[in-house]
Amino acid sequence: MNLENICIEVQNIAKSAGKFIAGEREKFDLTNIEVKGKANFVSYVDKQAEELIIEALRRLIPESGFIAEEGTAGSSDEKYKWIIDPLDGTTNFIHGLPPFAVSIALMEDVELVLGVVYEVTQNECFYAWKGSKAYLNGNIIEVTTASTTADSLIATGFPYSAMDMLDPFLISMRYFMIHSHGLRRLGSAATDLAYVAAGRFEAFYEHGLKPWDVAAGAVILRQAGGIVSDFSGSDEFLFNGEIVAANQAYYPEFYGIVHDFFKD
Repeated sequence: MNLENICIEVQNIAKSAGKFIAGEREKFDLTNIEVKGKANFVSYVDKQAEELIIEALRRLIPESGFIAEEGTAGSSDEKYKWIIDPLDGTTNFIHGLPPFAVSIALMEDVELVLGVVYEVTQNECFYAWKGSKAYLNGNIIEVTTASTTADSLIATGFPYSAMDMLDPFLISMRYFMIHSHGLRRLGSAATDLAYVAAGRFEAFYEHGLKPWDVAAGAVILRQAGGIVSDFSGSDEFLFNGEIVAANQAYYPEFYGIVHDFFKD
């Protein structure tokens, strides 16, 4: 399988979905949302974008399965699985606030091998595949070389469901606010990871995430020279809902700090 050629096609699919999303944003209002949980929303835009993406990906790899946020299609034991968030940052979208992104990753067996994150509002397409460099709109991107908290700008996401994690999260926020260049919360984990890959952030951490939030961004970040793990340092971040991501130089310090705040 030629992953580079597939990645080109996936970029086109993500951009097409992004064009649909941007067009719908111009006429969208808050009466079009459904509530999945506290501060967790979905709209017809998410669902229709997912349908468009899945239809196109089925043509690309007909035998593939799907792990998709809105459940338009499912997966069983397929060798190839697409992991899709048609609109990462739905809350931002419904309020007309950037960023929000289309996130598409490909898994071969249990390995992530391709990722595309298309941030709609800035028309920025981040992408990479196994063995490649990481790219933004055709240009190579790399993580920074900052190696300490004092030299880092850090991204995170606020918990909206796992409130038992709120206290350690607030403590960690206070630490990073005091000791780093600052802390940012954009509202799109896929974009956060892409921004670490592009050197805009040094690091990102969050709890309570789903595979479709992080799969594509993790591929891009790794190919840009970054490291991704869960809060225990393992490679199980995709399905256990927590992620620590940083450039290679800063990861040891950053992981140690996050691990200490969130350990039992």
